Amino acid sequence: MDFDNETRQFDCSRGCVVERTDEGELNCTYRQGCCKQEVYNWLPGVRQEQFKNYFEVRFKNTRKGIYINASGQSIKTGDLVIVEAANGHDLGIVTLEGPIVARQMACRKIDITSAEFKKIYRKAKMFDIEKWQEAIAREHETMIRARQIAAELNLEMKIGDVEFQGDGTKAIFYYIADGRVDFRQLIKVFAEEFRIRIEMKQIGARQEAGLIGGLGVCGRELCCSNYINSFQSITTSAARCQDLSLNPQKLAGQCGKLKCCLNYETATYMDAQSRIPKLNGPLEFQDGQAWLMKTDILREMMYFSYEQGSFANLYPLAASEVKEVLAMNRNGEKPESLKSETEPSMPEFISAVGDDSITRFDDTRKKRRGSSQNQRKNRNNQNRNTAKGGNRRNGRREGQNTGGEDA
Repeated sequence: MDFDNETRQFDCSRGCVVERTDEGELNCTYRQGCCKQEVYNWLPGVRQEQFKNYFEVRFKNTRKGIYINASGQSIKTGDLVIVEAANGHDLGIVTLEGPIVARQMACRKIDITSAEFKKIYRKAKMFDIEKWQEAIAREHETMIRARQIAAELNLEMKIGDVEFQGDGTKAIFYYIADGRVDFRQLIKVFAEEFRIRIEMKQIGARQEAGLIGGLGVCGRELCCSNYINSFQSITTSAARCQDLSLNPQKLAGQCGKLKCCLNYETATYMDAQSRIPKLNGPLEFQDGQAWLMKTDILREMMYFSYEQGSFANLYPLAASEVKEVLAMNRNGEKPESLKSETEPSMPEFISAVGDDSITRFDDTRKKRRGSSQNQRKNRNNQNRNTAKGGNRRNGRREGQNTGGEDA
């Protein structure tokens, strides 16, 4: 990061604010709500002896873990800490403490009795933060150069992100590849180019979208970047059971895969569909056959028409009533008519601010002026026409009078 142009930098990938003081010291503070997959602590101030030494520590983007405090220091949310790593040490930000950490471990299916937790060594010092920021400043240039090297080696892969370890001695390269990639030559070139330890980590398209982040078509933050930790398989059957159009452009998210939100309401739709009967033909009534045209799954309403393939006159019938009609048809009985059913009432439009007219803010002055001018013109024309008509009538009368006198 360049601290010469701006004294304050917002690092949303790690959820912190970095700034220089007037004395030249580097100050880094945790900014709640800025980081990806943030969890709100709705049990603040609550203490449990069993979980007092367990903390959630987050790093870049969606990478975070549960660590145990082995330093003996008093640690709280927002502290920058030095934690144990596979090689060397790393620097992260404490984002959760207390009983809420136990809830997070339950979500990740971590058993506190059998799991091995990495340690928190101590709080970060000024020297550690300076070294950490120097390593972060190298990430973007390293990612661009790594992509160039992969292209020169003709490797079918895409490097999505690079994350440096807190001590600056190791870097994690996140990549996407459809098949298996031979990294032997690539790692040698990376080690010679960047002079650090290399770790290659393969991720999927959904995980890449979570790392990068963004907004969905719903206007909200991407679910993979907001809270999803484990991705479930999504198929087009989830769209079929919800009667969605099988349009790839509408069903695909920013990652190019099917949207994760397709699975949210699938169970509700499947439960509602279990109470809707399946029809192999029309329903028999005394006044004719009624064909099924469409179904409202959540309301459990089925719409029928006496003309096959016509949506002109549709009559609603509840799914439970359709079952009764089917049972009567099996017994050779036919109900009187479906036309006795009331037609569905269409919802009336209501503006966002209530029942007020949506044109109440339109400027009608010009229209009024124009209409008044037109009215004046019409009146003048009428007056002229009446005046001309009166003159003509008077002339005729004078001619008739003179003619009578001459005679």
